[in-house]
Amino acid sequence: MMEIIYQYAWLIPVLPLLGAMLVGLGLISLNQVTNSLRQLNAAFIISLMGLAMALSFALLWSQIQGHAPYTRTLEWAAAGNFHLNMGYTVDHLTALMLVVVTTVAVLVMVYTDGYMAHDPGYVRFYAYLSLFGSSMLGLVVSPNLVQVYIFWELVGMCSYLLVGFWYDRKAAADACQKAFVTNRVGDFGLLLGILGLFWATGSFDFDVMGDRLGQLVQTGAVSNLLAILLAILVFLGPVAKSAQFPLHVWLPDAMEGPTPISALIHAATMVAAGVFLIARMYPVFEHVPAAMNVIAFTGALTAFLGATIAITQNDIKKGLAYSTISQLGYMVMAMGVGAYSAGLFHLMTHAYFKAMLFLGSGSVIHGMEGVVGHDPNLAQDMRLMGGLRKYMPVTAITFFIGCVAISGIPPFAGFWSKDEILGKVFAVNPALWAVGWLTAGITAFYMFRMYFVTFEGKFRGNQTNLWQKLKSPAGMGIVTGFDAAPAFGPGAMTKGELEATEEHHHDDHSHGHGHSEYPHESPWTMTLPLAILAVPSILIGLLGTPFANYFEEFIFPPSETLAEVVEKAAEFNPSEFYIMAGASVGISLIGITLASLTYLLGKINPVAIAAKIQPLYEFSVNKWYFDDIYHRVFVIGLRRLARQVMEVDFRVVDGAVNLTGFFTLITGEGLKYLENGRAQFYALIIFGAVLGLVIVFGVT
Repeated sequence: MMEIIYQYAWLIPVLPLLGAMLVGLGLISLNQVTNSLRQLNAAFIISLMGLAMALSFALLWSQIQGHAPYTRTLEWAAAGNFHLNMGYTVDHLTALMLVVVTTVAVLVMVYTDGYMAHDPGYVRFYAYLSLFGSSMLGLVVSPNLVQVYIFWELVGMCSYLLVGFWYDRKAAADACQKAFVTNRVGDFGLLLGILGLFWATGSFDFDVMGDRLGQLVQTGAVSNLLAILLAILVFLGPVAKSAQFPLHVWLPDAMEGPTPISALIHAATMVAAGVFLIARMYPVFEHVPAAMNVIAFTGALTAFLGATIAITQNDIKKGLAYSTISQLGYMVMAMGVGAYSAGLFHLMTHAYFKAMLFLGSGSVIHGMEGVVGHDPNLAQDMRLMGGLRKYMPVTAITFFIGCVAISGIPPFAGFWSKDEILGKVFAVNPALWAVGWLTAGITAFYMFRMYFVTFEGKFRGNQTNLWQKLKSPAGMGIVTGFDAAPAFGPGAMTKGELEATEEHHHDDHSHGHGHSEYPHESPWTMTLPLAILAVPSILIGLLGTPFANYFEEFIFPPSETLAEVVEKAAEFNPSEFYIMAGASVGISLIGITLASLTYLLGKINPVAIAAKIQPLYEFSVNKWYFDDIYHRVFVIGLRRLARQVMEVDFRVVDGAVNLTGFFTLITGEGLKYLENGRAQFYALIIFGAVLGLVIVFGVT
């Protein structure tokens, strides 16, 4: 029975692909009919992903029971000694990732029915979702680097289609271009790295590549510097996909897509692909210590950067986006210090609570749209929310669970995985641990800031007379009960925000949006996935407790054996764990306390603090100025360069071509008078030429 599952494991990525293909063909050939059968299409696509999920669980169970890794390949291309195989592989890492991706994808698809109920692109969205899931599943089962690269690009393409789903909105069109271009940079590095590694090792297989590279570096056949360069080029792929510094700028803008896709990108697909590739390429990276250091420091810096920017965000989805960047930084840092299992454990726990948080934010936005209309500037602004717990109890409870989980409070999932990372990092580099530890405190602060401002206090969304004040520089002051109005503060207006609000206000009355005075709980298709995701968010961390780390016994680096892992686990030191865990829980509790005093009890005035540390506040609110710098250097700089190139093209290249044409024209015009077809004229020319020669030779 088990062998049959392995023989048909290729169906896991193929089923959602089939769904996307059939619905896509329906949309192309019979558009109106396909769009009219909305829920039938949705049910078809969800059931295919559900089948893939059932197969994934069967494979995971079989791997837990101790089934040997299974690889099946076909020769895809051959030339001389070169053979390229395609196929699929199922090992512990694959089985785990398949379950994470399919479970989150199914829940997101169910949720989509409620969220996109009134959207004319409902069926198209489902087709894209199914293709996205299929691409990620294909990437996970890939047995070699070429196949990974093919699916890697497919995942990128799907995210581009989904982020720009509402392409008629300028912000969404810009965001998907930004995501696409930023990922091109990383993918080009990855491609160079893949080709370089093939040139050095003659293989695309992960393990073979790692072993051969290690031997070549030892014997001196490949210089250490070249090995570092190749490893870092490969790492550039995950830097872009998993939004690490300095290519992190696309992820917050990707919030322009519908919320279900934000949840899928942030939890299980796009950004998980980067961390997954680092895990797959681990045999290569572990032979190059300098590259491991680069990975670790990049992760630590990204974790800190994401958290410090999230503190001042007022858009609920943007805040969660920066939180994802920060959490991905933890995973990458773990990989860099060799904490392979800890990084993947955090990937799994984060997938569930982040999916829940994003779907929760979507539920909030869905409720707010009934009050403030469909303007995303208003529906996603936390300063216009408040007191939503009364109106949306399920959303509030699940969001609270997500906040506790991500803050690392035991026994919730985030505590075990984050604490394991911090413990492993401390053993290798205490400085990196300090950054991770501080980031944990900031994380707890901004997550509870988000929770209190959104769900506690009085509802502010229906106080239209207050909207302009709320969205003014003193916005956060009013929210927290401090009505003083200094010239700036949290929620300082971005350009055009006030005008947009006023315009929207007039639109509201003319279009009759904002028909309800208070938000309402979302339909069951949206609240059910939230409730289901709350279960793993609370419990799944118990698989990786340091007392009995089942997760680590299942997922460990390819270079280690199970016996070594068990032996290491036996060396567990409880007192060390309590000190480390106490430190991380302590800083989280400090963060939560500060958030409570500021945003729940109104004892601390955030506007006054922002005024005192204005440069730092501005630094955070302007996202460390990365977007501005990139805009000036790359966007404006490249446009300038393009203009210069156009000038050269216009003057030099076109000039040379035009000159050739002009020269031909002149000579042609001149010769036409000489070539007139009269014999006497030609005789005269010959006579003249002979006379000329006689004179020349006569003189000499």
